[in-house]
Amino acid sequence: MTYLDWIQWPAMLVTVLAAWLIGSQRPARRMVGFVFFSVSNVLWVIWGVYAEAYALIVLQIFLFLMNLRGFKKNFKGQQN
Repeated sequence: MTYLDWIQWPAMLVTVLAAWLIGSQRPARRMVGFVFFSVSNVLWVIWGVYAEAYALIVLQIFLFLMNLRGFKKNFKGQQN
């Protein structure tokens, strides 16, 4: 098993942690959750390229765009 096979495990852990943070009542924790989701998107894309899982790569790109949208909305909510 190559080291790239192992990327799926940190990606999964970061995704779960991000989902937990997004559910927080605290805006700062939600912001960290969005950042963690973005990190997990990158990890999943790296693994997807290695595994030739092209649908996963496309999914992660769209999820990243939705996370970016959520990050911006949460950021605006903190400024008000």
